[in-house]
Amino acid sequence: MANHKSAIKRAGQNEIRRLRNKAVKTRVKNIVKDLRGASATEGDSVAKLHEAQSTIDRAAKKGVIHRNTASRKISRLSKLINTASA
Repeated sequence: MANHKSAIKRAGQNEIRRLRNKAVKTRVKNIVKDLRGASATEGDSVAKLHEAQSTIDRAAKKGVIHRNTASRKISRLSKLINTASA
């Protein structure tokens, strides 16, 4: 456990950031799962795709996920929706 005042503060900051990052990652996972499940059944999958892109881009902008990871996820989701709608 941290002993110095600055180390205690840093540990607290890390915990707050960990929880915030966890919430953002969970949001990304859930929206991707919803989109994959709805890709074959619903007609409004394009709207869900835009929502997923926005969420993933926001996570990358915050630094929760790497920008290349975000780009890869968006690319794969777009490919899935395009092939399903064709």
